[in-house]
Amino acid sequence: MEFIDLKAQYSALRDSINARIQTVLDHGQYIMGPEVHELEQQLAAFTGAKHCITVSSGTEALLIALMALNLRPGDEVITTPFTFAATAEVIVLLGGVPVFVDIQPGTCNIDPALIEAAITPKTRAIMPVSLYGQAADMDEINAIAARHGGLPVIEDAAQSFGATYKGRRSCNLSTFGCTSFFPSKPLGCYGDGGAIFTNDDQLAIASREIRVHGQSARYTHTRLGVGGRMDTLQCAIVLAKLERFQWELDQRKHLGEQYRSLITETCGSSVELLEVKPDRDCVWAQFTVKVKNREAVQDALKQTGVPTAVHYPKPLHLQPAYALPTPQTFEHSERMAKEVMSLPMSPDLSSTDLQTVVNALAKSLNTH
Repeated sequence: MEFIDLKAQYSALRDSINARIQTVLDHGQYIMGPEVHELEQQLAAFTGAKHCITVSSGTEALLIALMALNLRPGDEVITTPFTFAATAEVIVLLGGVPVFVDIQPGTCNIDPALIEAAITPKTRAIMPVSLYGQAADMDEINAIAARHGGLPVIEDAAQSFGATYKGRRSCNLSTFGCTSFFPSKPLGCYGDGGAIFTNDDQLAIASREIRVHGQSARYTHTRLGVGGRMDTLQCAIVLAKLERFQWELDQRKHLGEQYRSLITETCGSSVELLEVKPDRDCVWAQFTVKVKNREAVQDALKQTGVPTAVHYPKPLHLQPAYALPTPQTFEHSERMAKEVMSLPMSPDLSSTDLQTVVNALAKSLNTH
């Protein structure tokens, strides 16, 4: 059994993907070819955002967004410690200071009730993470930002592309939305890729210039930039995958509901499910649950051929690269890091395999 079955996805889209790749090989425009603009148009239309700027990775998307906001050394960005390192990494690379705020234990997303107390005169932005495929409480976060001089809000939507929040798409919920097309993401390419979304014309111009070494025209460098373009071939692959993306989103929702129903029925209170808030849809980038004695449960599942993963085993404030000058405790982040466990999830997961996973999970809990 695959943790994420990318082979089945390719098999279903083989002809479209191969045709798209062949078109790029025929025209030979491997950097900033026509597929780049085509993909940006389709992604902007999908999210409802005015602008989409494709970039070389989800990490680069966050970095470029912060550069477009002119983040300076010493500036603070409020975010969560319960996320992948890239969220804080881009802040530190620019000389900024990540200011961590704990999560809601139910959703594992940043707790907006704690954000306001973390704002200081040095705060330059707020960066919530839409973890596991469910958007954070963006309206509450945007309202806090507005009360404090219109602070920019950057949604780290690496795991939530395609999710909805109060009828609106993730990536079109704040100043910036940044996502990843890493192969295992809800919409993935066959390498690295990402995108930035915004409705602000000036921020869009800045982002486009920054991704090509700060150029406003060829060899005219108006600002500091990076080499952050998404390859034409990767854009072509994502264009092909968009053909069945809505079906995949529907499947993810169906499989998520099936998982939740069967786990509740079979495992009871031994497994704690993530809270999915009623005003949003989760795209289940990972189907993550919480269990005690996680290592023993994982070992037992491995013995039955069921793969698992942990996203994430150590919060960022406990990582050497992001250790705080004065140690702090983030109770919920630290507890979730010890309990979360992700089960196999992809649109092509069969109901039979899903049932096998749940049965194996129930058995592992009974023996540990």
